[in-house]
This record gives sequence, structure tokens and C-alpha cells, in this order.
Amino acid sequence: MHQHNHHHIHINENKAKVVVIITAIVMVGEIGIGYWTNSVSLLTDGWHMAAHVLSIGLTWFAYAFARRNKRKKLFSDDQNLFALAGYTSAIILLIVSMLMFAESIGRLLHPEEIEFDNALKMAILGLIVNGVSAYILHHKEEHRDHNIHAAYLHVLADVITSITAIVALYVGKKYNIFWLDSISGILSAFIIANWAIKLALNSGKEILKYKNQKSNDHKHEHSHEHTH
Repeated sequence: MHQHNHHHIHINENKAKVVVIITAIVMVGEIGIGYWTNSVSLLTDGWHMAAHVLSIGLTWFAYAFARRNKRKKLFSDDQNLFALAGYTSAIILLIVSMLMFAESIGRLLHPEEIEFDNALKMAILGLIVNGVSAYILHHKEEHRDHNIHAAYLHVLADVITSITAIVALYVGKKYNIFWLDSISGILSAFIIANWAIKLALNSGKEILKYKNQKSNDHKHEHSHEHTH
């Protein structure tokens, strides 16, 4: 059982590492081209990816720490560490969604001309990379933990924002409508905020459950000492 859990941690660590690397590469492209083409939907998708590089990087660190902890015994419970990493990722994602919303509102009130062709190509590449990342991070139901599940939800949120960006850019290009790009950014911000809140609540409950369990164990040990 111990070897099985160690193998599970090592596999998820490698998954997170691969996703961080490929996401970071596309993130740079999306942010750069988003600014260049004046596409707020592509720009918000790029900054969303930046948040995921940070949060999935945190996932990677949590698994690396847990793997080393198996040898050194520095930390007593991996699942609490994973729940804490998932909660932190959710907070990062929520902050990013608020920034995305503010940027999209600003562009909606003050629209700028968009270079649709280049923005659309980059958005399609982003969708492909997000799809590959989701496939890499997909895990069996019995192996689910808050850490890898948080990373998986981050990538799924990126898939949603990529799709909304592509639709907004395609329709905007066809009918020469610039405000759809901003609407896409606003919609993406709401979707991401909703997922972030759910993730924060679920991982937060897990952290509290762990703390209550530790408190009860301590009380039980204290009571047991008094009986002797």
C-alpha cells in the first residue's frame, strides 16, 4: 500500500511538471499576442494560463515535497498538504478572475480594434495545448486528491476560456464586432470564479476535517494518559 501511494505521488508529480512546462510556453505566446492584437479574450486567457503555471507549479511542488517526505518523514499527512495546495490554487484563480473581469469591463467601455487573424490562431493553439494538458492530468476516480483535482480543474477552466475566446474572435472577425471579445472575457471570468469558489470550499472542508481529526486524536491521547 505504501509503495502504491508512493507510485501514485510520483506519477502525478511528473504529470504536473509536463503541464507546467507546456502551459508556460503557450502562456508567453498568448499574453504577447493578446497585447499585440488588442484581443482582451486572448489576453485574459493568457493571464489565466499564467495563474495556472503558478498554481500547477504549486501542485508540482506539493508532490515533490510529499515524495521527499516519504524518505525523511518531515510531514505526517500528505492529503492535508494536497488539500492546502488545492485551496491556495483556488484563491489564486479567484484573484485572476477578478482581474480578468476588470480588464474586460475596461475594454467593453473603451473598445479597441482587434487583429482577429493572429489572435484566432493563437487561441486555437491554446485550446489544443489545454486539451492535451487535460488528458495528461486526467486521473482515475479512486486516485483523486485535492491537489491533482485542482490542477485538472484549472486546465478545464482554461479549455472553457479558450473556447469562448475562439467563438468571440471568429464571430467578431466575420461581422466586425469588437465588443464580443470583451463579453467573452467577462463570461470567462464568471466561470472561473465559480469553479474557484467551489474548489476553495471543498479543499477548505478537507483542511478543517483534518484539523478536527488531529484535535480529537490529541484529546484522546490526553485522556488515555490520565487513565494511566
